[in-house]
Amino acid sequence: MKENRKKILVYFIYTLIVFFIFGFLTWLGRYDIFRQFITKIENSSFDLRQAIISKYKTPNKDIVIIDVDDASYEYIMDKVGTWPISRLAWANTVNAIEYVNPKFIIFDMLFLKPNLYDVQSDNAFAYSVAQFNNVYLSMNFDNYSDTVRKSVDLNEKFRLNVAGGALADNEYISFANVRTIMPQLMNVTKNVGSINITRDDDGVIRNVTPVFRYKNNYYPNLTLLVGLRYLQDDSVLIKNNTIVLDNSHIIPLDKTKRAILNWYHKEENNQYIYKHVPFWQVVNAMLTSDLKFLKDNFSDKIIYIGTTATSLNDIKTTPVDTNMAGVEIHATFLNNIIDNNFIKRASSKVDFIVSIILSLIVGYFVLKTTSVVKSFIILVAMLLLYLLVATYSMHLFNIWISIVIPVLSIIMTFIFVYSEKYLLKARDYEQTYKLAVTDGLTQLYNHRYFQEQMIIQVDNFKRYGNKFSLILIDIDFFKKFNDTYGHQSGDAVLKQVANILKKNVRTSDIACRYGGEEMSIILTNTAKKEAVVTANKICIAVRSHKFEVANGNKVNVTISVGVSTVNVDGNTPQEMIEYADKCLYKAKESGRNQVVYKV
Repeated sequence: MKENRKKILVYFIYTLIVFFIFGFLTWLGRYDIFRQFITKIENSSFDLRQAIISKYKTPNKDIVIIDVDDASYEYIMDKVGTWPISRLAWANTVNAIEYVNPKFIIFDMLFLKPNLYDVQSDNAFAYSVAQFNNVYLSMNFDNYSDTVRKSVDLNEKFRLNVAGGALADNEYISFANVRTIMPQLMNVTKNVGSINITRDDDGVIRNVTPVFRYKNNYYPNLTLLVGLRYLQDDSVLIKNNTIVLDNSHIIPLDKTKRAILNWYHKEENNQYIYKHVPFWQVVNAMLTSDLKFLKDNFSDKIIYIGTTATSLNDIKTTPVDTNMAGVEIHATFLNNIIDNNFIKRASSKVDFIVSIILSLIVGYFVLKTTSVVKSFIILVAMLLLYLLVATYSMHLFNIWISIVIPVLSIIMTFIFVYSEKYLLKARDYEQTYKLAVTDGLTQLYNHRYFQEQMIIQVDNFKRYGNKFSLILIDIDFFKKFNDTYGHQSGDAVLKQVANILKKNVRTSDIACRYGGEEMSIILTNTAKKEAVVTANKICIAVRSHKFEVANGNKVNVTISVGVSTVNVDGNTPQEMIEYADKCLYKAKESGRNQVVYKV
């Protein structure tokens, strides 16, 4: 029963340790520097998992990118001599591609101001856009003050139809100004959305903002606008921190109200995730009327048009690529919409519960395992298993469960529980050892311990020259005392004499019960003269003490004492004991109640 209570107490203590760890981590969470550190490591773990699982995710083959790459930029500069090129070139591009019936043509580039020196080209491009309702254009939001750029009211046709709840304002969705495109385009189409992309603090793009707030109205991300059209829908429902497109397509939002992208894998030896067709090849196909080239590449495809040329500076860092073109990020967003493939971040409550469960499991196994090696193997196995589960959760269920806090909790639990376990073991060992070397009645060291210490002290003298002395004590007429007052009174006297010994020696000295009524003291670093002084002090202290016995009476007791010193009276434990015993015998023969140090 007592053993069961002890086990329950131990498990209760270890449970308290686990909750103390979480309390400590929660307290640390109040500090920005700790939160930033955790976020940085957690984001890195997300990137690593994405790099692993992206290999098993195939990008949509219907998404094609026409890119102004380095070769196309050189081609344009050689033929035209300037960038950006005339809007007439884009008008011709739209007309040529529309001839082979693409699903969508999406421009990931801004056509900002009219060209006052080439109004005809601007009008031609606007006319092409007006002819086809599957062409999508870009604008972007910012926070420039009205002093820099006068903010404008956007036509209501560009607003997103939103039902349900509202999105809380934050730096990722709410903006004070907008950079619109030239009026000719704004007037002929409603297919305009924002292409804002924001990096995390470490410069990596993991999220996109699906919905923007400007002048108390909601406006769509360009790709969200295309995605709604792809799903044949024109409105969204904001519900439970998600954006519902239809029953089968839901965009979960993180705490910043952004969507976490699930990244796709590049084919081997391919620079890009999606099929890229250099713009200069498209121009050549138009100039040579190569209809087959246009059909093979663009018929029934979703076409993004953007820049990848290094000099045009639209290169980003993502979890799967340090040099990814911005247009590929938009394509990945659309791919996620089509596949309903966004990452959902587990709540802090889930992370907290998972961490507690794992910590309790680790603590339990540490308690049950006696081997140090096995304990470390269990720790490593638990960490690897959790990392595997976290990776597979993201791969199979698109759930991002935290790694840093659970792993940190597991390691801290292991350290604390393991340390406490072995502290308790040390205490138990110390207690057991104390019981093994201590006399139960007097609480002095026992005879076995006395013999061990005598050997140690002699060895120290031989090795380091540390002198020591030995005192042997015998209570005078103790057998007669027991016969007169009883054994209980005799035991009381033994205890009180032992207390007097302990009070009159140093902490470095070793007081022992030698046997029966005999006691001994090993005086460390003590020569003969000092040993005799101590022996006399003890003899006087015992003589002066009033001993309480079983019947409540107080009696006087005396002792006889013999003293020996190493290298003076003997050089082995046995020689020193024999000499002290002879001195003790002489003290008894000489009338007792005295100290003898010579024979």
